[in-house]
Amino acid sequence: MDIKLPVLKVQMLGGLSLMFGEEPISFSRNTTTKAMKLLQILLYYGEKGISRNKLIENLYKAEELADAPNSLRVTSYRLKKMLVNMGLPEHNYIKISKGIYYWNGPMETKVDVHEFNRLIQKAEAETDEDRQMGYLREACNLYKGELLPGSSEEEWVLIESVQCKKMYSSALQQLCDYLWEKEEYEDILRLCEPACAMYPFDEWQAVRIDCFMAMNRYQEAMNEYESTAKLFFEELGISPSEKMIDQFKYMSERMSNAPQTIRGIKSRLREEEIEAGAFYMTLPRFRDSYRLVRRIMERNGQSVYLMLCSLVDGKGAPLEDPEKLGTMSEELMSAIKHCLRKGDSFTRYNPSQFLILLVGTNKENCGLIFDRIERYFSREHKSWKKHLEFYITSLADADKDSAQIVFQKNGIRWEA
Repeated sequence: MDIKLPVLKVQMLGGLSLMFGEEPISFSRNTTTKAMKLLQILLYYGEKGISRNKLIENLYKAEELADAPNSLRVTSYRLKKMLVNMGLPEHNYIKISKGIYYWNGPMETKVDVHEFNRLIQKAEAETDEDRQMGYLREACNLYKGELLPGSSEEEWVLIESVQCKKMYSSALQQLCDYLWEKEEYEDILRLCEPACAMYPFDEWQAVRIDCFMAMNRYQEAMNEYESTAKLFFEELGISPSEKMIDQFKYMSERMSNAPQTIRGIKSRLREEEIEAGAFYMTLPRFRDSYRLVRRIMERNGQSVYLMLCSLVDGKGAPLEDPEKLGTMSEELMSAIKHCLRKGDSFTRYNPSQFLILLVGTNKENCGLIFDRIERYFSREHKSWKKHLEFYITSLADADKDSAQIVFQKNGIRWEA
């Protein structure tokens, strides 16, 4: 009598993991070996199988193709041995028929990406809208991220992963549109939350903002916008889309329709906790602050300067090395916040540049501010001084087309 084996559950979306019944399978060593790559390919193609030529193409680099048939035999042997060592029963796990290679486990094998594709196909074939949306919901809940992210450098993985993401995004959009018509806003918020985490730059946050506004929860909508805008500026150095900026304007106009007392309004306006150092703003808010200060200057003649702090490669060219830029940018942000007064404000203009608005200072003090920031920034790494450049201009002259740049000995560049 045959013994019924536990089910082998395989997760490929969002990462690779195997469960044999209730027991996790450990990959003890390197998951990028040829045997592991072969396992991933066989599990992914499953019952469809993969041709020998395509398998060799996906498994070996161009320089390895000369002896690929023999290498494939060796890799297949190592895979079978590896599976047994991982705790699976002895079996011939690779079936070859007419030049097609198949996964041939003795147990039922469930692969999440197969189930995901099956649900998408069922939804496409379904004519009843409610049942169709049920399949799409199951598919979206099953999707945990990119296909085999640990093997994303493999061309076949990249191609299949892009296709999976496209199906997920389409399914989620259809589902959101359907739920929007039914005013199921809370449901949309829950569905879009993992999408925002997996693909923060695909602007699923805009869908969440729409839901918050539809429920008159403008403060939550504003929080979603601000965290997204900060992410875009700090990671990519870009602004949110026009749609999100329009949402921001709409929210600003409708933060509260109910009449408020002046005391209540003041309470909502003030900072919950006043931090030491300069005030950090997102770029849109900094832009509004800049415009307001310009208007105030015209009335009271107060001295205001705009300072641009740039990270360079030591030769004056923009710093582009991602790892070095990330480290130095965070350190420069900390230095600016630490070295300026509470009444000064600043923003990250792009990953390598910061803008500082200095109110009520003079030309001489700008040099002192530069010195403070430079000393703090390079306190642990003296060589970092060569990676800083400063441009300073008076707001009174900021819009003059005839402004010239004057280079001074201490590294500050004045626009006069």
